[in-house]
Amino acid sequence: MNHYLVGVLVPLLITLVIRNSKKEKKRGLPVNVGGELGYAIRNSRFISPVETEWEGVSTLAELFEYTCNKHQTKRLLGTRKLISKEMEKSEDGRSFEKLHLGEYEWLSYGEVFEAVTHFASGLSAIGHKKEEHAAIFADTREEWFIALQGCFRRNITVVTIYSSLGEEALCHSLNETEVTTVICGRNELKKLIGISGQLETVKRIICMDDDDYDITNWNIMSFSEVKRIGKENPVEPDMPLSGNTAVIMYTSGSTGLPKGVMMTHGNVLSTISAVMRIVPDIGLKDIYLAYLPMAHILELAAENMMSAVGTSIGYGTPLTLTDTSSKIKKGTKGDASMLRPTLMSSVPAILDRVRYGVRKKVDAAGGLSKTLFDLAYARRLSAINGSWFGAWGIERLVWNFLVFRKVKAVLGGRNRFILSGGAPLSADTQRFINICFGAPIGQGYGLTETCAGGTFSEYDDTSVGRVGAPLPCSFLKLIDWREGGYLTSDSPMPRGEIVVGGPNVTIGYYKNEEKTKEVYKVDKAGMRWFYTGDIGQFHPDGCLEIVDRKKDIVKLQHGEYVSLGKAESVLMTSTFVENIMVHADPYHSYCVAVVVVSEPALEDLCSKKGIEFRDLAELCEKEEIVKEVHGSLLKVGRGGGLEKFEIPAKIILVYEQWTPESGLVTAALKLKREVIKKQFSAQLAQLYS
Repeated sequence: MNHYLVGVLVPLLITLVIRNSKKEKKRGLPVNVGGELGYAIRNSRFISPVETEWEGVSTLAELFEYTCNKHQTKRLLGTRKLISKEMEKSEDGRSFEKLHLGEYEWLSYGEVFEAVTHFASGLSAIGHKKEEHAAIFADTREEWFIALQGCFRRNITVVTIYSSLGEEALCHSLNETEVTTVICGRNELKKLIGISGQLETVKRIICMDDDDYDITNWNIMSFSEVKRIGKENPVEPDMPLSGNTAVIMYTSGSTGLPKGVMMTHGNVLSTISAVMRIVPDIGLKDIYLAYLPMAHILELAAENMMSAVGTSIGYGTPLTLTDTSSKIKKGTKGDASMLRPTLMSSVPAILDRVRYGVRKKVDAAGGLSKTLFDLAYARRLSAINGSWFGAWGIERLVWNFLVFRKVKAVLGGRNRFILSGGAPLSADTQRFINICFGAPIGQGYGLTETCAGGTFSEYDDTSVGRVGAPLPCSFLKLIDWREGGYLTSDSPMPRGEIVVGGPNVTIGYYKNEEKTKEVYKVDKAGMRWFYTGDIGQFHPDGCLEIVDRKKDIVKLQHGEYVSLGKAESVLMTSTFVENIMVHADPYHSYCVAVVVVSEPALEDLCSKKGIEFRDLAELCEKEEIVKEVHGSLLKVGRGGGLEKFEIPAKIILVYEQWTPESGLVTAALKLKREVIKKQFSAQLAQLYS
């Protein structure tokens, strides 16, 4: 499909997906999509950008210029003033950096637009051509946003790279895209210097921090210097088209080197337009706390959406988020306390941390405080579950004042909506945040390949464990995965691999046509589909629940990817292992394993340790034996280059061999992972208890 047709298809496809209907509880409509079971949104008709005040807007650059002209004097970007940095020592002698941060200092929409135009002109003046790629390699901050919009204004494709990316992946990302200009922070500059000899095309570095640079093989200048040069040498903008590639986004990678996902302006704009329909009344009164990586599509889309509707964006970091965060100096307020946001995005690991922190304080306080908290929580939970005897009306106000007011203050006290994405959020944490913070959590499902678009929870959906109905920009369909036992004919709910279609589906992987053809398909009607590899099931009201992953790759709670096959191949080298299945639950931060032990190796161990060997089954239950086998796995895992999170934290030992006859492995002796998981489900659950 011609990429330039996206500009025409975006509003058309969005409008086709949405139909006028009465507001009702049913959030999804079963449809026949390409011969498969699919669901489309069933809420009241979505108004696409071309039918609203955004008329004529088809790119992120046009949208940003429009909103800046409309809200010139409104605050847009805020950054806290750094007063001082200090090193503190813990009792064990380790040193930690602590920050003393001041108030937020703000730039208006008009001031940010001026900075963007100057930076865009500066890029041209220092020799960057529009056909060349520029990379942003930095933590989230206001310069990141300004650089992004500046590049868009010159129709420059931006390569986004996580600041935590390793050297090999960093080199691969910059070399594959033939980046000539890198925009980075001080810490990232040090990483670039360390691999400078391996970078083939980089000519110039723009550092967001004002420092002295003494390097001869690159032209290095500061961010402020580029803006100054641009102000003195203004050039007319070279605005992109909807089908032009806005971003090549490199993720942290699941296995091997990361892939660059190419997304057009129309792709990203589709998701932004759709989410605006789901989250009510976002606008001038809102303040958004930005601290997640902008190199992730969730944060990039969120900040562009906030700027589109006149919302203020205040920047923070995960290490300075709350008053008790690790880098906050005692007596200094955290970002949330200082900004007091009404909206924020989060990831499950951070919300879990908030929940555990609150629960720990409550339990430590004990006495009347704990009794009141438990009573208030139970009453709220009863109300959410539909009981007429729950905490509504005046009672709810009382509990807010007596109990939950202090809890809400952890995140500033004014949150009215929290978006959770990036990994599955546990039902317990979702319910805890709902109750204690009085703000709904919108769980979404999407991928980089779909510009974060897929499904999204509605504002009034109080259920947990689900990720909502399809967004107005997306069709979703399920296809059978017979090998795993997931069928669209399953009862009581259809199950299968999730396939996402619509104008938000990206154009493929950069310089990787083979992989692109494997997971992207275009049907006879011209609809582009992405095959996610995730397994879902549709509830009767059309909401999606993620139940499994087709591939042997699982994202843990903190966002790390575990390649189960890779880990197993390394751990099989242990002398104690006859066979092994590594299992990772995405709701936890570690993996576990079922180990089929080698009887000769255990006999030898017992001989050396003076342990009586009578029964292999009994031996597998002995704590001393389990510890020895686990120690061996740790040793071979580290020696084989596995990361800590890839090595099972807990294991169970089994003695019966896995054979094709037992049904646990194929004729080629490959693991039947789903069958094994089912057979040992109780033991695996116990390892995570």
